Amino acid sequence: MQVIGRAQDIAMAMAASLLLMTPGQAAWAQVQPGSNSEPDRAALVQVKPDIVGLRNGRFIEPDPMDFANHTGFTSIFDGKTLNGWDGRPGVWSVDNGAIVGVSTPEHNAGNTFLVYHGIEEKDFDLKLEIKVEWGGGSGIQYRSSTGIPPGRVAGKGEPPLDPRWVMIGPQADFWYPVNNMAKEYSGQLYSQNTSRGIVVWRGQVVQSFAGEVPQLVGVIGDRTRLGAFVKDGAWNEYTIIARGGVILHILNGRLMAVLIDDDPASSNNVSGLIGLQIEGAPCKVSFRNLWLRKFD
Repeated sequence: MQVIGRAQDIAMAMAASLLLMTPGQAAWAQVQPGSNSEPDRAALVQVKPDIVGLRNGRFIEPDPMDFANHTGFTSIFDGKTLNGWDGRPGVWSVDNGAIVGVSTPEHNAGNTFLVYHGIEEKDFDLKLEIKVEWGGGSGIQYRSSTGIPPGRVAGKGEPPLDPRWVMIGPQADFWYPVNNMAKEYSGQLYSQNTSRGIVVWRGQVVQSFAGEVPQLVGVIGDRTRLGAFVKDGAWNEYTIIARGGVILHILNGRLMAVLIDDDPASSNNVSGLIGLQIEGAPCKVSFRNLWLRKFD
């Protein structure tokens, strides 16, 4: 009884210590795939699991994240030219293996997009790296269309709108921290040029039905704390996963936003184009390593 009681005391102490840890500390306290604390993972993977999923008496964790794994993906940027892409002249170029967009007070690009016409897709995985410098904002359009919706006008000092470079649809947002509001935008799901606005704020799981205001159904984490994983003025790894009515935004390996859209007529729930945004002046945006995996 004393041995059992001692074991219970130890278990309770360990549980209490985990509760006091930060999320990052708690994650490292668990066995990590491929770590020295885990039995030979390569050997375990080869073992046929039993009826409950055990392999030699152990459950195994998923393979670790690998942003550089492009199995099944197709590159949508060749690193040298803008073949397949269309955008406002004088704004977009290729520099050192990256797509670069520049907007200055003297040459204000306005709110404009570089549109990829090589494919239209609804269900996909999209991986890319993004960097925003100087100020302003950016984002990645997907499941989107082009055109100028009613009520959309160019801002003061901006060039006239061109329907070829205005996009409508869901966006994976990314902003330079020009103010406190902008600090909260990166990672969220924004509906560009529609009346929906911000559909899923960073840190939220949201469900949407036809004719109803979107409903918060879960919380991923604190919005400000998740913002600590955004790298201002540096390269960030962005992954967008879209399957049917479910959309996930993952930034630097952290889940940022989830939408479950149960409205089949929603502009978030259709096949469409991919595009890259630049907004504000001064602003410099860069994109590289753009990879797309389709699911038909």
